[in-house]
Amino acid sequence: MATTYCTNCGAAIESGAFCTTCGTPVAEASALSNSSNNSPVESPAVAEPSSAYQAMNVPKQQAGATNTLAIVALITSLVGIHLAGIICGHIALNQIKTSGEGGRGLALAGLIIGYVGTAVVALIVIGWIIWIASLTGAQIG
Repeated sequence: MATTYCTNCGAAIESGAFCTTCGTPVAEASALSNSSNNSPVESPAVAEPSSAYQAMNVPKQQAGATNTLAIVALITSLVGIHLAGIICGHIALNQIKTSGEGGRGLALAGLIIGYVGTAVVALIVIGWIIWIASLTGAQIG
């Protein structure tokens, strides 16, 4: 006669689709029988819970610290020091990729604002040069 034991808690399973003690599906339970002699079947050692069962009990991990250069990249780009924001943003992204720190969004925002700010300043300077040249009557090109 075969007795079925739950692989999660070791309790004997009489019938049904789930262990009445811990709720593990019977498909995951193992049937242990000792047909070579008539000695009673010993209860197996309690097995480790399955990975799906453990996932429910694992607390969520806290996010890592925010990369300092990512913060510096955003602040310097917002203040108007665009080149510093671009440089710090690229360095921060590299550090975040290797260390797993947080702050990727801050670094990207610093880069985007830095590049857009640099482009705006470049357009203003080019416009200013064209305006000055038109006032002096110099020929461009």
